[in-house]
Amino acid sequence: MTDFVICATRSMKGYAEEVSQKLAKFPRFAGKIDQFGWADLLKVKRFADYEIEVEVKSSVRGKHVILFASCAQNDARKAAVSSAEAKIELYHSVDALKRGQPEKITVFEPFISCSRSDRATRRNSVGLWTHLKTLAGMGANHVITYQLHSDKSKFMLDPTICAMDNIPAMTLLQQRLCDAYIQDLRKLETEVRENWAFCSVDAGGEKEARLFANSFGAPLVVAHKQRDLSKENTVDSIYILSAEPLEGKTLWIVDDIVDTAGSVETLARALAPLRPKEINILAVHAPFSPPAAERLARLSREGILNRIMVTDTVCTDALREKMPGIEIASSTWLSARVINSIITHSPMGDLLLEFKAPAYLNSPALWHYAPDEARQAGSRED
Repeated sequence: MTDFVICATRSMKGYAEEVSQKLAKFPRFAGKIDQFGWADLLKVKRFADYEIEVEVKSSVRGKHVILFASCAQNDARKAAVSSAEAKIELYHSVDALKRGQPEKITVFEPFISCSRSDRATRRNSVGLWTHLKTLAGMGANHVITYQLHSDKSKFMLDPTICAMDNIPAMTLLQQRLCDAYIQDLRKLETEVRENWAFCSVDAGGEKEARLFANSFGAPLVVAHKQRDLSKENTVDSIYILSAEPLEGKTLWIVDDIVDTAGSVETLARALAPLRPKEINILAVHAPFSPPAAERLARLSREGILNRIMVTDTVCTDALREKMPGIEIASSTWLSARVINSIITHSPMGDLLLEFKAPAYLNSPALWHYAPDEARQAGSRED
């Protein structure tokens, strides 16, 4: 087993500590959290002119360094760091760690905030390509993330220079639906398949919505939206495509990212006249940039929106402050499982499997990411 250390930039210290605690529950790491859980390994110095410098407080020579980082907005964290500063801190951290001569540097960025900047459509920069190229150029050997905005994005890196793993995180939401709202096969077959439907937020998101529809055996609804490309984060109109009436159904809008919530608000208002029983939102990443909280709260007050379920790839403190009733599916067990696989050189193929609700409800223990002795606690953990 490789000698390793877990550390984090300021915006991800809390998350890294949680992952370290989960990892310590795996048999081979039991009682060793003090040896690898160094969330405070990095020290940031800020100068009067707002420049920064990162110092590595202990030796990392010959170790596999796993660096948790996030460049998303995190205004509710104790150490509020702007997106721009968080990105510069990440680059400085990789540089400082590389100078310490580690065996390997793995950057674990659960949500890559620039992932939507993944194509050149005009005379524009490509933010994701710039970010990944910078990390590789600074010396990162491996980048891990959850649910990239586009499958093609994982090919932006040359694997001979820097490997990349894009771990599906929709499974976390699918498990949460089974645990909280379905619980047994009878309900899946008699209620869910007849009364639920999964709706894409746009034509590009049909693949993600179809995964849910296929997994739960429920109908698929596709929303086709038209944008004015001269304006950012705006939707002109939405057309709903469905093979059957939606009246009386429980609708789940599926999206990989909810940023300003402009798309989901427009979609929810387009769905409401079709008289569904309720409208809910499922999203992996939830930056909730202004005015997202206000838009979603307004939909809730008007009785249009019922539930919002997301993962914790973006600061959960901020999410709970902005949306007190939000449901959060934890990704920390999954992150611990990924690290366990990397450090022990074990396959990660089972983490990439397509989720099937019937198989999960038959044998939930086979799908949970916690080790055997901690599975019962981890399976219901938020």
